[in-house]
Amino acid sequence: MCLLILGGTREAKKIALQLHQQGVPLIYSVAGLVRQPDLPCQIVSGGFAQFGGLIEFIKANAVAAILDVTHPFAQQMSATASQAVKQCDIAYWSYQRPQWPEKSADNWTSFDDWPTLLAALKDKKSVFISTGQLKQEVVDVFAAHELQTQFLRTAIQPTLTLPDSMLWIQAIGPFSVVDEKALFKKHGIDVLVSKMSGGVSTQAKIDAARELGIPVFMLARPHREKADKEFSELHECKAFVLSQFSEAIKDSGF
Repeated sequence: MCLLILGGTREAKKIALQLHQQGVPLIYSVAGLVRQPDLPCQIVSGGFAQFGGLIEFIKANAVAAILDVTHPFAQQMSATASQAVKQCDIAYWSYQRPQWPEKSADNWTSFDDWPTLLAALKDKKSVFISTGQLKQEVVDVFAAHELQTQFLRTAIQPTLTLPDSMLWIQAIGPFSVVDEKALFKKHGIDVLVSKMSGGVSTQAKIDAARELGIPVFMLARPHREKADKEFSELHECKAFVLSQFSEAIKDSGF
């Protein structure tokens, strides 16, 4: 029996290493679009279609439980995992990093979807977008915003052709507040568009916007299927998994 960790986040890599070092038999899965993790355990990169789907992978590898530590906006992967565990009758556990706390000096507006957020952006002049890859329908609306310049920052090159008004900035976090403030000032940013991702790697943009008085248009986290056990603290998640795999750890000689 083994644990399948759905990863791709800083927290997923951290807990995978800790659990492996304590004898938990595990497989780490990552999309592999940005960079490959340096972990001593078995790694699956590129999804499960190459194995005939997640259900077939679970059966072939004697997976006893899935620990979902994907990005809070990885809605499709979490939905797939939720369905697969039900069909395979195995446990499904989930860790989600805490959301960024809103402070008194912040100027945030929360949006549940892109259409309402895009409508509110209409009169802005210089927009900084830090939400990952954009869909075609979102890019099309930005293209229609006359007299507006957008700056899109992503880790990998956009998969779509961007409009002339949108400039691409390639960068991978973590970022510093000093650098983020300099970037916002350089381009005269008057609004930051961000997902409510949480975590420390990209928090600097939020802190920089606060210090410069720049409003933040925040995409709220999407709904995710409820797991059998859910965690927001990594140490609690780790302790629980260790307790569930105590027999397997004993058998492995740890």
